[in-house]
Amino acid sequence: MFGKKKKTSIITKVIGTAVGVYAGLFCVFYFDLDGKLLYYVVEPFMKKHFDNMERRDPHTVPYDLIDTEYMQKK
Repeated sequence: MFGKKKKTSIITKVIGTAVGVYAGLFCVFYFDLDGKLLYYVVEPFMKKHFDNMERRDPHTVPYDLIDTEYMQKK
């Protein structure tokens, strides 16, 4: 179906792609790029989002309402 030259070309491309992917993943692992992405990009975004959420102060609720009215969804 394929000539010998065509098969060799396809195998070479597959091996080259596999080596490139392996090298890329090794760089991500070696330089901890996934951890740096989480620390420098995702975490500040999450802090900004969750620090700006409005929360009720639990110290202002009477003690007898903690299990009834306060804990229910509004």
